[in-house]
Formats: sequence, C-alpha cells, structure tokens
Amino acid sequence: MGINEDPVTGSAHTVLEPYWAERLGRQSLVGLQASARSGLVGVELNGDRVIVSGRAVTIMDGVLRPTDDAGSAFH
Repeated sequence: MGINEDPVTGSAHTVLEPYWAERLGRQSLVGLQASARSGLVGVELNGDRVIVSGRAVTIMDGVLRPTDDAGSAFH
C-alpha cells in the first residue's frame, strides 16, 4: 500500500485489518511484519476503529500543554 513507517509501528495494519477481516470473516487477526526487525501485531476490528496490540519499546515520552498565548504556539 506504500505506507512509509518504522518497523512494526502498526499504522499499515490499521488499513489492512478491515480488508482482511471482511475477506476472512474474522474480527481479530495477528499480522507478521516481515522487515529487518520483524514483529507481530495484533489487530481487532471494533466498529469503525481498529485496536492494535503488541510489544513496544518506549523511546521517548512527554506531556503536551497549551501555551499561555492561545493565538500562537511559538514564542
């Protein structure tokens, strides 16, 4: 489908899951992303949403807060 992403991020699986769920008649699937750093991604169709599950490594975390000046995010 031409979706550029880091290995096993799951974004491509959110597009593929509804297609394969309909073809296979299943709501839950497990996908193998066969890349240099391959991994398994669980996906489940839940109404108009796709639930993604699997193992992950946190490389960064943070908190987003609104600025005091609502008109500009840059100072």
